[in-house]
Parts: sequence; structure tokens; C-alpha cells
Amino acid sequence: MAPTPEPFTLQISEAQIADLKARLERTRFPDQAPDGPWAYGSDLAYMRALVDYWHTKFNWRAQEQLLNTFPQFKVDLHEIGLHYLHVAGKGPDPKPLLLMHGWPGSVFEFTELIPRLTDPESFGGDAADAFTVVAPSLPGFGLSFTPNQKRFGVAQIADCFADLMTNVLGYKTFAAQGGDWGAFACSALGVRHPDKLSGIHLNMLSVKPDSSKPANATPAEQAYADEIATWANEEMGYVHIQGTRPQTLAYGLTDSPAGLAAWISEKFHSWTDHDGDFETVINRDQMLANISLYWFTGAIGSSFWPYYDRMHGPWPIPDGKTVDVPTGYAAFPKEIRRPPRSIAEKVYTDIRQWTIMETGGHFAALEQPEVLAADVAKFFRSLRDRF
Repeated sequence: MAPTPEPFTLQISEAQIADLKARLERTRFPDQAPDGPWAYGSDLAYMRALVDYWHTKFNWRAQEQLLNTFPQFKVDLHEIGLHYLHVAGKGPDPKPLLLMHGWPGSVFEFTELIPRLTDPESFGGDAADAFTVVAPSLPGFGLSFTPNQKRFGVAQIADCFADLMTNVLGYKTFAAQGGDWGAFACSALGVRHPDKLSGIHLNMLSVKPDSSKPANATPAEQAYADEIATWANEEMGYVHIQGTRPQTLAYGLTDSPAGLAAWISEKFHSWTDHDGDFETVINRDQMLANISLYWFTGAIGSSFWPYYDRMHGPWPIPDGKTVDVPTGYAAFPKEIRRPPRSIAEKVYTDIRQWTIMETGGHFAALEQPEVLAADVAKFFRSLRDRF
């Protein structure tokens, strides 16, 4: 018998908010290393301003109220209390869409994207493209975390979400969309549960970054190899510490809100498409809502687990396996890894849509909700007979 979901409302206690403010007030900052801002990580001047804003001006209750405008539920599934948004579509035949965030994200990423997917007509689109959206907090992230619960790698996340969509919510087939770990979970669903999927739409591809460069590489393949080499030298530090010593890192980030904000905001700075001020593409309140959710739930340590699982287990798409379900890809120019189509097609055998975006980075749902929603709608428009 399938477990029964229970309605959920997010409400952080006044005591928790007061504790956060007290900790922020007592922040002890490091000095600034020489050279330019952000040269060695989170910039000191920026962090002083961010912490001050978080302490004196940020309105958590407004963000909490925003999330509570979406129907939310919790269900006991795969030995955890799984949190998810379940938002009905407005149209003649809304199709079920599983929407998945990644790290260091949360369901707060989707507050502007979900309405565009569930009610496209209100944004100038076609009501026939409407989806009913199911957006879970990944197991171990945010509201899908309680202390000492079991940990989930990508394969386990995919199995849990397949169970949620089919056995709990009763959708025989569904669409899936994701970025970051959400994209990995989409891809794993395509390998592990292809019969349940009408198709998947990704804004990040689950292609091994250490794949050998093809012989007689094309210019695009050579550029990708160079990009991966730079990534390995300059951007992989967080992967190694989260993937090898997640418990040690968790102490500092669970105890210090400023430390948590520095760890996460550096990724928003590095991985977004901007001309120097990343808050022009992701506003401060949006980012702090996301960081605050990690803080209040104490979930930062458990959110590292997919990295540990990745570094101590097989790649989410096992060697010799391919993703054979219909696939769409939105290629944002500042995504952290951007394999060319010739390499992607070795893993994804049925790519039906490959959209080159003009602007946008890793946090596509936050940076470019309008164009992402349009690309998702366009891709699944021709697949609606597969539901």
C-alpha cells in the first residue's frame, strides 16, 4: 500500500530566527588576501555587506510566505520524510513534470519557473503546454532532511522519485527536468526507469568530465577538453572536500552562518552569467532564501553526500549504459561544463532538441526562468502522446 502524503507548511520558529541574527552579529571575518576581489574565493567586502544585510534587512518571513503559496507535502518514502511541491496545471490537459534542483540549490530556485510551467497562458503562452509540477527537495537537502537519516546517492534519488511519481502520486508516465544533481537524477531515471518517462529535459549533461579526448578532435571537442582542464585546476576544490571529508566541512558550515553564506555565495558568483555583479541576475533575497533554508534545516552536511557517493562509486550512468529516452538540452553559455553534441550523443542516444541559449549560467531556473520554461514547453509539446 502506498504511503499517504500529508500537507506541509513551512514555519521556522522565532527562536531559530533570533539565534541566526545573534550569530550573524558576532561574525568574525578573515582578512582579505591580496590581488583582486574574488581572486581566491568569496570577497571580503562583499561578504561584510551580505552578512550585514542578512542580519539587519533580510525578511525570512516574506520568503517563507512565498514558498507557502505553493501546495507542499511530506510523505514517508524510502526511509525518510520526503518534502515536495505539487502544483496543479491550468490547461486542458496538464502533463506531470518532475522538476529537480541541485547543489547548492533548493526548491526556492523554482518560485518563478513553476508558475510559467503550470499556467503558461498567464505569461503569454499556450494553455495546452501546461504541466502539473512535482518539485521535491532532494533527499538530504532542505526540508527532505532530518538529523541522522540515511544518505542518498544519485541512483537512490532517482529510485525514490520514480516511486514518488508512480506509486505515491499515481502518474503512470511523467516528464522530468533538472540541472546539476537534478540533471544527473534525470539521466539516472532514463537508465533505471525508462518505461516511466515520456522524456527528459536537461540544462546540464551527465557526461564524464574525465572522458578521454577523441582522436582527431574537432575544434568544439578540443575546446571542451581545454575547458575541463581549467575546471579541474581551478574549480574542483569543493568537489574533493565534499566528496572525501564531508563530515569535517559540515562542522564549520553548520555552526557559522557567515561561513555557510561564503561557501554558497561563491558558487552563485562563479557559476552565473554576469558582467561583474552577479546580483544583477540573482537578487540578494533569492540567494539568502536559499542559504537560509540550508541554515534552518541544518542540511548542508547531508547535501554533500551525492559528491561522496560519486567519488566512491560508479558514475551515475554506468559504463556501457546509455540514456535512450527522448532528451532535450538547453545549453546555457556559462554552464560549468558544456560538452559538444558529438560527445553528448555517445551518452544520450535520442537527443531531439538542442537549444543554444544566448545568456544564462548554472542556475538557469533563477537566472532565466522565462526562456527555460519556454524551452521545456517546446520540447515536450511533441511528446504529449507519450504520457
